[in-house]
Amino acid sequence: MYKKMEKFVILCVLLCVVTGNGSAQEQKPTPLVIWHGMGDTCCFPFSMGRIKELVEQRIPGIYVRSLMIGANIIADEEHGYLGNVNDHVAQVCDKVANDPELQGGYHAMGFSQGGQFLRAVAQRCPHPPVKSLISIGGQHQGVFGLPSCPASATQSRTCEYIRKLLDYGAYNSWIQSGLVQAQYWHDPLHVEEYRNKSIFLADINNEKVINEAYRTNLKKLETFVMVKFLTDTMVVPQESEWFGFYAPGQDNEVLPLQQTQLYLEDRLGLKEMDGAGKLHFLTQPGGHLAFTDEWFLQEIVDKYIAV
Repeated sequence: MYKKMEKFVILCVLLCVVTGNGSAQEQKPTPLVIWHGMGDTCCFPFSMGRIKELVEQRIPGIYVRSLMIGANIIADEEHGYLGNVNDHVAQVCDKVANDPELQGGYHAMGFSQGGQFLRAVAQRCPHPPVKSLISIGGQHQGVFGLPSCPASATQSRTCEYIRKLLDYGAYNSWIQSGLVQAQYWHDPLHVEEYRNKSIFLADINNEKVINEAYRTNLKKLETFVMVKFLTDTMVVPQESEWFGFYAPGQDNEVLPLQQTQLYLEDRLGLKEMDGAGKLHFLTQPGGHLAFTDEWFLQEIVDKYIAV
């Protein structure tokens, strides 16, 4: 009888251990991947380092990976201006595919140009899956203008250099393949040239051909959050942060997402996602990427990451 009880106790202990481990695994927070914007790096303590810290404090036990493009933070900052975005996206796809912490899926949060870059990751590399995509000031229909430069002297010189190159010709092959901002330069006055020569934005927006994999993969998102800054002078037009853009052939009238051909033809599945309640459009009253910790924690972290 005692031997039977002993076996029963051992069995119970084993079941408790297995069940306990499984429960802990299920309760582990969904990890988060962050991609910074132009002029920033993965790890500056006043920018992405601060964001990472805020999320980790708010959600105990969460794994947060802030992406670094290149071998170090110097290269990471340079790659925000220089290089081929398609190569950068491929590098990130490889990083997330080989990160054991991300294999069950992850939330993705991009700041400024990092927003559309992470969307490219979601569309091109569905394994592991992106559960929610949060774009804070991302330029999803690109930009047609670069009116304001950072206050830093070094970054301002770089910004002025970018202006000159874009003025020289954004769709010149060597500029298009080597200057990051040229790869999401969207000229509404020369629509065919943009479609034919844009090596990044026109592709991920399915404006060259319909890539069904892009549509299918994007529609797998549980949530797609887009934050627009109402007095943004960095993104022109600012409606690009919500997928809006100039009507073709001019640069005065701006169409909201729901009136663009991208939406009406459902080239990315956004119309279907909108109907399913997956698209969330948020605003902030300030300039580009101007928000408070309180807003970020309450409106972004609590609602879309801590789930």
